[in-house]
Amino acid sequence: MLGSLRNIVRVADLRNKVLFTLLIIAVYQFGANIPVPGVSYARISAITNSAKSSGILGYLDLFSGGALARAAILGLGIMPYITSSIIVQLLGTVIPKFAEWRDQGAVGQRKLTQTTRYLTIALALMQSSGIVFLLHSGQLFSSSASSATDLIPNFSVAHILFIILTLTAGTAFVMWLGELITQRGIGQGMSILIFANVVATLPLDVRLIKGDKGWFGIVVIGLLTCALLVAVVFVELGQRRIPVTFARRVQGRRTYGGQSTYIPLKVNQAGVIPIIFASSLLYIPVLFATVIPWKGVRQWIQANLYTPTGGIYLGLYGLFIIVFTFFYVQVSFDPYQQADQIRKQGGYIPGIRPGPATETYLSRILNRITLPGSLFLAAVALLPSVLLAAWHITSIPFLGTTLLICYGVALETNKQIDSQLTMRNYQGFLR
Repeated sequence: MLGSLRNIVRVADLRNKVLFTLLIIAVYQFGANIPVPGVSYARISAITNSAKSSGILGYLDLFSGGALARAAILGLGIMPYITSSIIVQLLGTVIPKFAEWRDQGAVGQRKLTQTTRYLTIALALMQSSGIVFLLHSGQLFSSSASSATDLIPNFSVAHILFIILTLTAGTAFVMWLGELITQRGIGQGMSILIFANVVATLPLDVRLIKGDKGWFGIVVIGLLTCALLVAVVFVELGQRRIPVTFARRVQGRRTYGGQSTYIPLKVNQAGVIPIIFASSLLYIPVLFATVIPWKGVRQWIQANLYTPTGGIYLGLYGLFIIVFTFFYVQVSFDPYQQADQIRKQGGYIPGIRPGPATETYLSRILNRITLPGSLFLAAVALLPSVLLAAWHITSIPFLGTTLLICYGVALETNKQIDSQLTMRNYQGFLR
């Protein structure tokens, strides 16, 4: 580890990329502390200093690094872009045009990226509109109407449009910062920003736990975190290797094939995407709860979907995670396409005939691996919330999700740094 850090400092190109990434993160954190004009920052400070938001919108606050709780211009963070990316990827199996773009290589990828950007702006407009009404009703931090505080004193059409435009422009700016990191920095830009935002909320979490449960609470949470980290690392590194053998063929004077390889199928093939998508689906009703004309529906949403430790919310959350895990794995790894590609390359799985038999075999293996993977994701997302809620700690309802994100991003970034160091330190075979 220390050797890698020394090599990063020595290699000028890699050092510049790391410094550029840190600069972008600093710019984002600066924008995450500038409040939106027209919002009472004094009232927000009084609320956030007393307690952290424990509502479902605390999930948005997690991905924005606390910017949403401060009603900052970058309050929406990167969440609209993540949601739009997942939607575009899932629509690739439904809309033929998207599937055609996906198979066109770099040209089609640029079209998909542009579509993702447009959808991001549309989602940002929708989410910022819901957040404005939540700020006005005072239910961004509390679902109780009696304790609600109006955070937009001058609630007029002009102020509403200005705040919506500011939050949407902030989302576009964050999207641009993430793409800059991907192009000129180190790691995947959006993932790096998520990692930085999640880490930025840790000091406040520790302070709230210490104030509520003292040092004993911090020790217990630390032990729980270590146990979850061990489980996450163990499952994330688990994979099923399916052997593939390529037949030897002769073309002219050259011989091709005749080698064996394997297809790695991870136990957690979907990563943290099902958790993100399930949470995104659950907070949509909360955003529209203030504008729904039916009082009974509003009260049911606020009573059952606002708090991420309620029984109905946890049940729906776990169900959606399991369903979206199977759905996303089927989208990202198509057994028919994989079997067809193996057949075209002259390969076969030992003991399995090429074609439909290979497709059936891959589907069966994929389903058998996805089931424990989906249950693992649901357990990591739900068990910490249940245990902490039983101990009356609601300040960190997304502990398992936080660990999954931090570990996944840190591992991928470390792999990219190691690959670049290996490429630059390559000496060749003649030395």
